[in-house]
Amino acid sequence: MKKNEMMLEFDSVSENEAFARVAVAAFAAQLDPTLEEIADIKTAISEAVTNAIIHGYENKEGKVKIHCMIEDNCLKVEISDQGVGIADVEKAKEPMYTTKPEWERSGMGFTFMETFMDHLTVESKPDIGTKIYMDKCIAKQAV
Repeated sequence: MKKNEMMLEFDSVSENEAFARVAVAAFAAQLDPTLEEIADIKTAISEAVTNAIIHGYENKEGKVKIHCMIEDNCLKVEISDQGVGIADVEKAKEPMYTTKPEWERSGMGFTFMETFMDHLTVESKPDIGTKIYMDKCIAKQAV
């Protein structure tokens, strides 16, 4: 399969999380993933977008951008915000770590992204924003 890509940009409001999840899943569908693979992609996208909205912008207005690319049998996703950034990415990636315990957040967002995708990289700078890169390769189904 040749390279194909799409971009989305939307307001940082929680109502757009479901839209982002479904849009990326629909784009990934051309790889003919299993239902489990689609569920994995949706979960990872949901976690990344929710992090951008809740932690990146802290309920202030901003934009969340998603850039998806398909190369061969792999979906490559970049989700970015221009929010507050993450001071210590490695600490933020620790299971159960949360900066918002009063919101009953589980602190498992990055853990879920790592579990459900094949690759995760997080780049962040305080007061500049965060970029999350995720890859998911889809096994070719036997016919």
